[in-house]
Amino acid sequence: MKAKAKNTRRRVAPVTEGSGNVFVDLGLPNPEQELIKAQLALQIYTILKSSGMTQVESAKILGVQQPQVSLLMRNRAGNFSVGRLM
Repeated sequence: MKAKAKNTRRRVAPVTEGSGNVFVDLGLPNPEQELIKAQLALQIYTILKSSGMTQVESAKILGVQQPQVSLLMRNRAGNFSVGRLM
């Protein structure tokens, strides 16, 4: 029995250049606000991660509950307002 030859044709997916804001590209409501929230959450994550503090310690300093720190550490900033993240 002969082995089948592999299909060497490559499929090329269409590419669309993004706007620079993935939330605009996805058609989500309030895309500018969502981008700001994502950027703030990333900065908070970076600072908390580099601090070496536990989530409980971080929560005390930030004045929030530990589960809220956990959400931020898992990039779940959707429930936070821009003002609260600032």
